[in-house]
Amino acid sequence: MKALLHLWKAYGFSIQGLRDTFKNELAFRIELTVAIVLIPTALLLPVSLISRVLLISSVLLVLIVELLNTGIEAVVNRISTEQHPLSGRAKDAGSAAVFVSAVNLACVWCIVLIDLIYNYY
Repeated sequence: MKALLHLWKAYGFSIQGLRDTFKNELAFRIELTVAIVLIPTALLLPVSLISRVLLISSVLLVLIVELLNTGIEAVVNRISTEQHPLSGRAKDAGSAAVFVSAVNLACVWCIVLIDLIYNYY
């Protein structure tokens, strides 16, 4: 019973984190909008199961990394609002992680779509 209560509270904290990020982060709202378009598209494309999993996973990875980046930025801002090289490095690394995950998404989608077009014709 105690474990179920713990899981329920953790679920609540997770939902609150999603709400807060959605409310405060434009980048997350944009990425979520892209996800709302790309995930159904991945489900409708005539591709193999593994390709479909790769397409959807690459989209979800961007959202996951954006949530982590938002957490990094919040912690850095909480510690101090003054400019510091280490604060900048932390924020830049989080931003770079989002960028790399977005490049991954673009590469996966391009490879799968090129393969789909190549095998169609």
